[in-house]
Amino acid sequence: MGEMSFADSVIVSCGTLSLELNHLKKAGFLDARDLLFTTPGLHQDCLELERQLIQRIEKAKEISDKVIVVYGGKFCYVNVKDPTRTMAKIINEQGPTVTRIQATHCMDMMASQAEREEIADGEAIWWMTPGWIKFRHQVFKGWDKGIANENFPRHTGGAVVLDGIRYLDGYMEEHPEEFLEYCDWMGIPIRAHSIKLDRFKSLLRDALNRLISQ
Repeated sequence: MGEMSFADSVIVSCGTLSLELNHLKKAGFLDARDLLFTTPGLHQDCLELERQLIQRIEKAKEISDKVIVVYGGKFCYVNVKDPTRTMAKIINEQGPTVTRIQATHCMDMMASQAEREEIADGEAIWWMTPGWIKFRHQVFKGWDKGIANENFPRHTGGAVVLDGIRYLDGYMEEHPEEFLEYCDWMGIPIRAHSIKLDRFKSLLRDALNRLISQ
């Protein structure tokens, strides 16, 4: 059976995942009409996230009647002022031509909870994807060393980058001082865990199937 085609769809995604999506595009898996990205790190600014997301979806609708949103459901959008307003609600409001891949956050798109538990092997891990390295200053916008100290050191297993594109090896080679400074700022070691992008590809296929079958 041939590979599923995304040629009639547009992808709207958090910019943090632009590395993986562009990799899949270059590899020939993701032949979508267009890839549209919001600014990385908007999970810290839910109002701006919602504004950019809806704007990108509206632009995508002008290109195609099949729009796949690559955002997590549980952790990417948390509206403390209106807890009933969720990512699922926002996507439902966009109509039947828009669907979202079914994952809780970008790390869950790369490895399931069961897979992450196996990788962690009982340790407390701070999970990241390559975008959390490349877009560090946007993802952790507003975080100082004090906030870092409150959050990272409790993760006794360190930080693990779920790396399906071999990004971290190149980053450490090209920017060794930046990498060491990043580790020092977090107060925990950062290491890559090599993965395949099979789960991510499967989630994208499932989303496309929902659009096709409706």
